[in-house]
Amino acid sequence: MLNTLKNRFEQGYRTCSYPKEKPAVFPRYRGRPIIQKDVSQEMVEMCADACPQDAIDIALKKIDMGRCVFCGTCERISNGAFVQFTGDFEIATSKKEDLLTNGDLPALAEHSKQHFKKLFGRSLQLRQVSAAGCNACEADLNVLATPFFDLARFGINFVASPRHSDGIVVTGPVSRNMKTALLTTYDAIPDPKVVIAVGSCTITGGPFLGSPEITEGLDTILPVDLFVPGCPPHPLTNLHALLTFFK
Repeated sequence: MLNTLKNRFEQGYRTCSYPKEKPAVFPRYRGRPIIQKDVSQEMVEMCADACPQDAIDIALKKIDMGRCVFCGTCERISNGAFVQFTGDFEIATSKKEDLLTNGDLPALAEHSKQHFKKLFGRSLQLRQVSAAGCNACEADLNVLATPFFDLARFGINFVASPRHSDGIVVTGPVSRNMKTALLTTYDAIPDPKVVIAVGSCTITGGPFLGSPEITEGLDTILPVDLFVPGCPPHPLTNLHALLTFFK
Protein backbone atom coordinates (compact mmCIF):
# COMPACT_ATOMS: atom_id res chain seq x y z
CA MET A 1 0.00 0.00 0.00
CA LEU A 2 2.82 2.39 0.88
CA ASN A 3 4.52 1.71 -2.45
CA THR A 4 1.28 2.36 -4.29
CA LEU A 5 0.80 5.69 -2.52
CA LYS A 6 4.46 6.57 -3.14
CA ASN A 7 4.12 5.84 -6.88
CA ARG A 8 0.91 7.84 -7.06
CA PHE A 9 2.58 10.82 -5.40
CA GLU A 10 5.63 10.62 -7.68
CA GLN A 11 3.67 10.23 -10.91
CA GLY A 12 1.05 12.84 -10.18
CA TYR A 13 -2.19 13.26 -12.10
CA ARG A 14 -1.85 11.62 -15.54
CA THR A 15 -5.37 11.74 -16.98
CA CYS A 16 -5.74 14.14 -19.93
CA SER A 17 -7.97 17.16 -19.49
CA TYR A 18 -9.97 16.57 -22.67
CA PRO A 19 -12.69 17.70 -23.35
CA LYS A 20 -12.07 20.74 -21.12
CA GLU A 21 -8.83 21.36 -22.98
CA LYS A 22 -7.93 20.12 -26.44
CA PRO A 23 -4.52 18.43 -26.23
CA ALA A 24 -1.90 18.71 -28.96
CA VAL A 25 -1.35 15.59 -31.03
CA PHE A 26 1.88 14.22 -32.47
CA PRO A 27 3.16 16.55 -35.26
CA ARG A 28 3.02 13.80 -37.89
CA TYR A 29 -0.60 12.96 -37.12
CA ARG A 30 -2.93 13.47 -40.09
CA GLY A 31 -6.41 14.59 -39.15
CA ARG A 32 -9.10 16.61 -40.90
CA PRO A 33 -8.04 17.38 -44.50
CA ILE A 34 -8.34 20.91 -45.87
CA ILE A 35 -8.76 21.23 -49.65
CA GLN A 36 -7.19 24.26 -51.32
CA LYS A 37 -10.05 25.84 -53.26
CA ASP A 38 -7.91 27.34 -56.01
CA VAL A 39 -6.15 24.08 -56.88
CA SER A 40 -5.95 23.26 -60.58
CA GLN A 41 -7.98 20.43 -62.05
CA GLU A 42 -4.76 18.89 -63.32
CA MET A 43 -3.39 18.67 -59.80
CA VAL A 44 -6.60 17.10 -58.50
CA GLU A 45 -6.49 14.47 -61.25
CA MET A 46 -2.84 13.71 -60.50
CA CYS A 47 -3.62 13.19 -56.81
CA ALA A 48 -6.69 11.09 -57.63
CA ASP A 49 -4.61 8.82 -59.90
CA ALA A 50 -2.09 8.30 -57.08
CA CYS A 51 -4.67 7.70 -54.33
CA PRO A 52 -4.58 4.01 -53.33
CA GLN A 53 -8.12 4.21 -51.98
CA ASP A 54 -9.85 6.08 -54.81
CA ALA A 55 -10.91 8.52 -52.10
CA ILE A 56 -10.70 11.72 -54.17
CA ASP A 57 -13.75 13.05 -56.00
CA ILE A 58 -12.30 14.87 -59.02
CA ALA A 59 -15.47 16.71 -60.00
CA LEU A 60 -16.24 18.02 -56.50
CA LYS A 61 -12.60 18.43 -55.42
CA LYS A 62 -13.32 16.63 -52.17
CA ILE A 63 -11.89 13.74 -50.15
CA ASP A 64 -13.98 10.86 -48.88
CA MET A 65 -12.72 10.32 -45.33
CA GLY A 66 -14.70 7.10 -45.22
CA ARG A 67 -12.36 5.64 -47.84
CA CYS A 68 -9.22 7.61 -46.99
CA VAL A 69 -6.55 5.83 -44.94
CA PHE A 70 -4.75 9.14 -44.28
CA CYS A 71 -1.56 7.93 -45.96
CA GLY A 72 -0.71 11.48 -47.04
CA THR A 73 0.15 10.59 -50.63
CA CYS A 74 -2.00 13.38 -52.07
CA GLU A 75 -0.44 15.93 -49.74
CA ARG A 76 3.09 14.82 -50.60
CA ILE A 77 2.80 14.75 -54.37
CA SER A 78 0.93 18.09 -54.48
CA ASN A 79 3.28 19.60 -51.87
CA GLY A 80 0.19 20.83 -50.06
CA ALA A 81 -1.21 22.59 -53.14
CA PHE A 82 -4.26 20.28 -53.21
CA VAL A 83 -4.75 19.14 -49.63
CA GLN A 84 -3.24 19.72 -46.22
CA PHE A 85 -3.91 17.35 -43.35
CA THR A 86 -4.43 19.22 -40.09
CA GLY A 87 -3.99 18.04 -36.52
CA ASP A 88 -7.74 18.22 -35.90
CA PHE A 89 -8.88 14.84 -34.60
CA GLU A 90 -12.58 15.76 -34.19
CA ILE A 91 -13.74 14.25 -37.48
CA ALA A 92 -16.60 11.85 -36.67
CA THR A 93 -19.97 12.34 -38.34
CA SER A 94 -23.50 11.03 -37.90
CA LYS A 95 -24.07 10.78 -41.66
CA LYS A 96 -21.89 8.87 -44.09
CA GLU A 97 -22.31 11.45 -46.85
CA ASP A 98 -20.75 14.11 -44.63
CA LEU A 99 -17.46 12.23 -44.79
CA LEU A 100 -17.08 13.44 -48.39
CA THR A 101 -15.60 16.82 -47.54
CA ASN A 102 -13.46 19.75 -48.60
CA GLY A 103 -12.57 20.30 -44.97
CA ASP A 104 -15.89 21.47 -43.61
CA LEU A 105 -17.74 19.13 -41.24
CA PRO A 106 -21.14 19.61 -39.59
CA ALA A 107 -21.17 20.04 -35.83
CA LEU A 108 -21.58 16.51 -34.51
CA ALA A 109 -23.40 17.64 -31.37
CA GLU A 110 -26.11 19.30 -33.45
CA HIS A 111 -26.70 16.14 -35.48
CA SER A 112 -26.79 13.66 -32.62
CA LYS A 113 -30.15 12.15 -31.85
CA GLN A 114 -31.46 13.80 -28.71
CA HIS A 115 -33.20 10.69 -27.46
CA PHE A 116 -29.77 9.02 -27.33
CA LYS A 117 -28.57 11.74 -24.99
CA LYS A 118 -31.64 11.24 -22.83
CA LEU A 119 -31.26 7.47 -22.76
CA PHE A 120 -27.49 7.08 -22.52
CA GLY A 121 -26.25 10.46 -21.30
CA ARG A 122 -25.08 9.20 -17.93
CA SER A 123 -24.28 5.57 -18.72
CA LEU A 124 -23.32 3.99 -22.02
CA GLN A 125 -22.32 0.33 -22.19
CA LEU A 126 -20.83 -0.86 -25.47
CA ARG A 127 -19.95 -4.23 -26.95
CA GLN A 128 -17.02 -4.15 -29.38
CA VAL A 129 -16.88 -6.59 -32.30
CA SER A 130 -13.79 -7.01 -34.43
CA ALA A 131 -15.19 -8.19 -37.74
CA ALA A 132 -11.89 -9.31 -39.31
CA GLY A 133 -9.98 -6.23 -38.20
CA CYS A 134 -6.18 -5.94 -38.25
CA ASN A 135 -6.18 -4.93 -34.54
CA ALA A 136 -5.17 -1.30 -35.18
CA CYS A 137 -8.64 0.15 -34.57
CA GLU A 138 -9.17 -2.33 -31.77
CA ALA A 139 -5.94 -1.26 -30.05
CA ASP A 140 -6.87 2.42 -30.19
CA LEU A 141 -10.25 1.61 -28.66
CA ASN A 142 -8.68 -0.49 -25.92
CA VAL A 143 -6.33 2.34 -24.97
CA LEU A 144 -9.34 4.42 -23.93
CA ALA A 145 -9.45 2.30 -20.77
CA THR A 146 -5.95 3.43 -19.70
CA PRO A 147 -5.48 6.08 -16.99
CA PHE A 148 -4.56 8.75 -19.57
CA PHE A 149 -7.95 8.64 -21.32
CA ASP A 150 -10.01 6.99 -18.55
CA LEU A 151 -13.19 6.51 -20.58
CA ALA A 152 -15.04 5.15 -17.55
CA ARG A 153 -14.99 8.58 -15.84
CA PHE A 154 -17.63 9.62 -18.39
CA GLY A 155 -19.85 6.62 -17.63
CA ILE A 156 -18.86 4.82 -20.84
CA ASN A 157 -17.60 1.23 -20.67
CA PHE A 158 -16.96 -1.75 -22.91
CA VAL A 159 -18.73 -4.87 -21.68
CA ALA A 160 -18.30 -8.56 -22.38
CA SER A 161 -21.88 -9.48 -23.20
CA PRO A 162 -24.10 -7.87 -25.85
CA ARG A 163 -27.07 -8.50 -23.56
CA HIS A 164 -25.54 -6.04 -21.09
CA SER A 165 -24.83 -3.37 -23.69
CA ASP A 166 -26.59 -0.36 -25.17
CA GLY A 167 -24.88 -0.60 -28.52
CA ILE A 168 -22.22 -2.14 -30.69
CA VAL A 169 -18.88 -0.77 -31.87
CA VAL A 170 -17.71 -2.48 -35.04
CA THR A 171 -14.19 -2.56 -36.44
CA GLY A 172 -12.79 -4.36 -39.47
CA PRO A 173 -14.15 -4.85 -43.00
CA VAL A 174 -16.87 -7.32 -41.89
CA SER A 175 -15.65 -10.43 -43.64
CA ARG A 176 -17.98 -13.08 -44.99
CA ASN A 177 -16.97 -15.38 -42.13
CA MET A 178 -17.72 -12.74 -39.46
CA LYS A 179 -20.98 -11.40 -40.85
CA THR A 180 -23.23 -13.95 -39.16
CA ALA A 181 -21.50 -13.53 -35.79
CA LEU A 182 -21.86 -9.76 -36.06
CA LEU A 183 -25.55 -9.90 -36.88
CA THR A 184 -26.15 -12.38 -34.06
CA THR A 185 -24.41 -10.03 -31.62
CA TYR A 186 -26.48 -7.11 -32.87
CA ASP A 187 -29.71 -9.07 -32.40
CA ALA A 188 -28.72 -9.93 -28.83
CA ILE A 189 -28.50 -6.26 -27.81
CA PRO A 190 -31.77 -5.02 -26.30
CA ASP A 191 -33.63 -2.13 -27.92
CA PRO A 192 -33.09 0.77 -28.18
CA LYS A 193 -29.50 0.32 -29.36
CA VAL A 194 -26.83 2.19 -31.24
CA VAL A 195 -24.36 1.15 -33.93
CA ILE A 196 -20.95 2.77 -34.28
CA ALA A 197 -18.66 2.15 -37.28
CA VAL A 198 -14.99 2.72 -36.44
CA GLY A 199 -12.30 2.89 -39.10
CA SER A 200 -12.15 3.04 -42.88
CA CYS A 201 -12.50 -0.74 -43.22
CA THR A 202 -15.84 -0.76 -41.43
CA ILE A 203 -17.18 2.35 -43.12
CA THR A 204 -16.37 1.44 -46.75
CA GLY A 205 -14.19 -1.66 -46.85
CA GLY A 206 -10.90 0.23 -46.63
CA PRO A 207 -7.99 -1.37 -48.48
CA PHE A 208 -10.18 -4.41 -49.10
CA LEU A 209 -12.74 -2.43 -51.10
CA GLY A 210 -13.90 -4.49 -54.07
CA SER A 211 -13.18 -7.87 -52.49
CA PRO A 212 -16.06 -10.37 -52.58
CA GLU A 213 -14.99 -11.56 -49.13
CA ILE A 214 -16.02 -8.39 -47.28
CA THR A 215 -19.04 -6.15 -46.74
CA GLU A 216 -18.44 -2.78 -48.40
CA GLY A 217 -19.78 -0.64 -45.60
CA LEU A 218 -21.41 -1.60 -42.30
CA ASP A 219 -24.38 0.60 -43.20
CA THR A 220 -25.31 -1.86 -45.96
CA ILE A 221 -26.29 -4.46 -43.35
CA LEU A 222 -27.00 -2.46 -40.16
CA PRO A 223 -28.38 1.02 -39.38
CA VAL A 224 -25.26 2.99 -38.40
CA ASP A 225 -25.67 5.95 -36.05
CA LEU A 226 -22.09 7.18 -35.83
CA PHE A 227 -19.15 7.05 -38.29
CA VAL A 228 -15.60 7.42 -36.95
CA PRO A 229 -13.12 7.62 -39.87
CA GLY A 230 -9.40 6.86 -39.77
CA CYS A 231 -6.92 4.05 -40.27
CA PRO A 232 -6.99 3.73 -37.35
CA PRO A 233 -8.89 6.62 -35.76
CA HIS A 234 -6.88 8.38 -33.08
CA PRO A 235 -8.06 7.50 -29.54
CA LEU A 236 -9.06 11.14 -29.14
CA THR A 237 -11.18 10.86 -32.29
CA ASN A 238 -13.06 7.98 -30.69
CA LEU A 239 -13.34 9.85 -27.40
CA HIS A 240 -14.64 13.01 -29.08
CA ALA A 241 -17.20 11.00 -31.07
CA LEU A 242 -18.59 9.24 -28.01
CA LEU A 243 -18.68 12.30 -25.77
CA THR A 244 -20.12 14.65 -28.37
CA PHE A 245 -22.74 12.29 -29.76
CA PHE A 246 -24.03 10.82 -26.51
CA LYS A 247 -23.25 13.29 -23.74
